[in-house]
Amino acid sequence: MNLKLYVGNLPFGASEEALSNLFSEAGTVQSVKIVVDSYSGRSRGFGFVEMASQAEAEQAISLLNGKTFMDRALVVNEARPQKKKGGEFKGRRDRNR
Repeated sequence: MNLKLYVGNLPFGASEEALSNLFSEAGTVQSVKIVVDSYSGRSRGFGFVEMASQAEAEQAISLLNGKTFMDRALVVNEARPQKKKGGEFKGRRDRNR
Protein backbone atom coordinates (compact mmCIF):
# COMPACT_ATOMS: atom_id res chain seq x y z
CA MET A 1 0.00 0.00 0.00
CA ASN A 2 1.09 3.52 -0.74
CA LEU A 3 1.71 5.92 2.14
CA LYS A 4 0.20 8.78 0.11
CA LEU A 5 -3.55 9.25 0.45
CA TYR A 6 -6.02 11.06 -1.80
CA VAL A 7 -8.48 13.26 0.07
CA GLY A 8 -11.51 14.34 -1.95
CA ASN A 9 -14.63 16.44 -1.37
CA LEU A 10 -12.65 18.98 0.64
CA PRO A 11 -14.39 22.20 1.61
CA PHE A 12 -12.98 25.17 -0.32
CA GLY A 13 -12.19 26.92 2.97
CA ALA A 14 -10.08 24.06 4.35
CA SER A 15 -6.45 24.78 5.18
CA GLU A 16 -3.48 22.44 5.06
CA GLU A 17 -3.00 22.97 8.79
CA ALA A 18 -6.58 21.92 9.59
CA LEU A 19 -6.24 18.86 7.37
CA SER A 20 -2.96 17.93 9.06
CA ASN A 21 -4.60 18.22 12.48
CA LEU A 22 -7.48 15.98 11.36
CA PHE A 23 -5.18 13.27 9.97
CA SER A 24 -2.92 13.37 13.02
CA GLU A 25 -5.72 11.48 14.82
CA ALA A 26 -4.69 8.42 12.75
CA GLY A 27 -0.92 8.80 13.16
CA THR A 28 2.10 10.84 12.13
CA VAL A 29 1.52 13.10 9.12
CA GLN A 30 4.56 13.57 6.87
CA SER A 31 3.10 16.13 4.45
CA VAL A 32 -0.18 17.75 3.38
CA LYS A 33 -0.88 19.36 0.01
CA ILE A 34 -4.21 20.88 -1.04
CA VAL A 35 -4.35 21.28 -4.83
CA VAL A 36 -4.99 24.89 -5.86
CA ASP A 37 -6.18 26.30 -9.20
CA SER A 38 -3.29 28.14 -10.80
CA TYR A 39 -5.45 30.97 -12.19
CA SER A 40 -7.83 31.75 -9.34
CA GLY A 41 -5.70 30.56 -6.42
CA ARG A 42 -8.77 28.77 -5.01
CA SER A 43 -8.77 25.19 -3.75
CA ARG A 44 -9.85 22.56 -6.31
CA GLY A 45 -11.55 20.52 -3.59
CA PHE A 46 -9.00 17.74 -3.20
CA GLY A 47 -5.55 17.14 -1.84
CA PHE A 48 -2.99 14.60 -0.68
CA VAL A 49 -1.77 13.53 2.75
CA GLU A 50 1.34 11.44 3.25
CA MET A 51 1.44 9.30 6.39
CA ALA A 52 4.56 7.99 8.17
CA SER A 53 3.76 4.27 7.90
CA GLN A 54 1.53 1.84 6.05
CA ALA A 55 -0.39 0.98 9.22
CA GLU A 56 -1.12 4.68 9.86
CA ALA A 57 -2.27 5.15 6.25
CA GLU A 58 -4.69 2.22 6.60
CA GLN A 59 -5.87 3.61 9.95
CA ALA A 60 -6.50 7.03 8.37
CA ILE A 61 -8.58 5.50 5.56
CA SER A 62 -10.74 3.47 7.93
CA LEU A 63 -11.09 6.33 10.42
CA LEU A 64 -11.66 9.30 8.08
CA ASN A 65 -13.29 8.00 4.87
CA GLY A 66 -16.86 9.35 4.97
CA LYS A 67 -16.21 11.47 8.07
CA THR A 68 -17.79 14.92 8.06
CA PHE A 69 -15.22 17.72 7.96
CA MET A 70 -16.49 21.31 7.78
CA ASP A 71 -19.97 20.07 6.71
CA ARG A 72 -18.67 17.81 3.90
CA ALA A 73 -18.16 14.03 3.86
CA LEU A 74 -14.51 13.33 3.03
CA VAL A 75 -13.42 10.73 0.50
CA VAL A 76 -10.14 9.17 1.63
CA ASN A 77 -8.36 6.41 -0.27
CA GLU A 78 -4.97 5.35 -1.56
CA ALA A 79 -3.50 7.80 -4.08
CA ARG A 80 -2.91 6.42 -7.57
CA PRO A 81 0.24 7.31 -9.53
CA GLN A 82 -0.10 10.43 -11.66
CA LYS A 83 -0.60 9.80 -15.36
CA LYS A 84 1.63 11.54 -17.88
CA LYS A 85 -0.01 14.47 -19.62
CA GLY A 86 0.13 15.04 -23.33
CA GLY A 87 1.49 12.83 -26.02
CA GLU A 88 4.63 12.35 -27.98
CA PHE A 89 6.08 15.38 -29.80
CA LYS A 90 5.88 14.79 -33.53
CA GLY A 91 7.36 18.03 -34.79
CA ARG A 92 5.82 20.78 -36.90
CA ARG A 93 3.75 20.14 -39.95
CA ASP A 94 5.24 21.08 -43.25
CA ARG A 95 4.12 24.63 -43.97
CA ASN A 96 5.33 24.68 -47.57
CA ARG A 97 2.26 23.08 -49.07
